[in-house]
Amino acid sequence: MSENGPNPYIERENENITEKRARLLYQSRKRGMLENGLILSTFAGKYLNSFNPEQLALYDKLINIPSNDWDLYYWATGVKSTPPEFENEIMELLKRHVKNELKETRYTQPDLN
Repeated sequence: MSENGPNPYIERENENITEKRARLLYQSRKRGMLENGLILSTFAGKYLNSFNPEQLALYDKLINIPSNDWDLYYWATGVKSTPPEFENEIMELLKRHVKNELKETRYTQPDLN
């Protein structure tokens, strides 16, 4: 989970907020595993447009720093404890999204805009 792993996280300094939202939506859809693709894309479709720059940065790090998509899946579903560096308001919102207490239908990914 290190930032120095095989795919180090690189913060994009000159990316405007519209580009960042579009990139994060795309990255949320195109995961290494279908489960995360559905979870993250529906989460992104529902919340990305309301996130402020700090929340977007937290989400960007959450989906792009962990080297193993299974870890992210297990944290979001509560199977494993979330490491302290990812325990924040965005992870809590993602965990609530996964619980789907309103029983929303989430079997398709949102369109890319």
